[in-house]
Amino acid sequence: MMPALDAETLLKAYSIGVFPMAMSRDDPQLYWFDPETRGVIPLDTFHIPKRLARTLRAEPYRITADTAFERVMRACAEPRPGHPETWINEQIVDLYTDLHDRGHAHSIECWQGETLVGGLYGVSLGGAFFGESMFSRATDASKIALCALVALLREGGYVLLDTQYLTPHLAQFGTVEISRKTYKARLKAALDVEATFHSRAASSFWMLSSMLG
Repeated sequence: MMPALDAETLLKAYSIGVFPMAMSRDDPQLYWFDPETRGVIPLDTFHIPKRLARTLRAEPYRITADTAFERVMRACAEPRPGHPETWINEQIVDLYTDLHDRGHAHSIECWQGETLVGGLYGVSLGGAFFGESMFSRATDASKIALCALVALLREGGYVLLDTQYLTPHLAQFGTVEISRKTYKARLKAALDVEATFHSRAASSFWMLSSMLG
């Protein structure tokens, strides 16, 4: 449990490999987490499954970045099949929206017309991006958002994509699990990298086609 946080304290926590979560959506308290093992997606070996590659080539969704940050967060916080509970409470929404306003948190959005059907958000610090949560309301929308994120991170010079934990969903993209010690060494190196999150590039399909071969 911790006292109320501010954006600067939150960024300092990320810089040493620690992140906050609530135990539930209705829990007003936040708690620090520093897992013994960490999930990371190697950006240079990111794997796109064949079926998803076919879907990507069909361009089923319009992709944007940083156009609906709070809406993405709140969609991630909604209960859904297999995930009836969430760790995103109102304090988390306020904190990360503040980080977004400061240029340290970003979102990817997938749209069908004017309807938001999928997306993700995370924190950016140096050459590291810390993925926080994703959601999908249409087939493969969150997966396509992840592909778009990886393309943007590659384009912007990022060297570390932290997924916090390794899940079966993330394993299909080449996510690996590393020790806390190894993770913090990679994080320290990544913080010295100057990277840029090119939000305007998200609507261009070239950023995805470069990964499809």
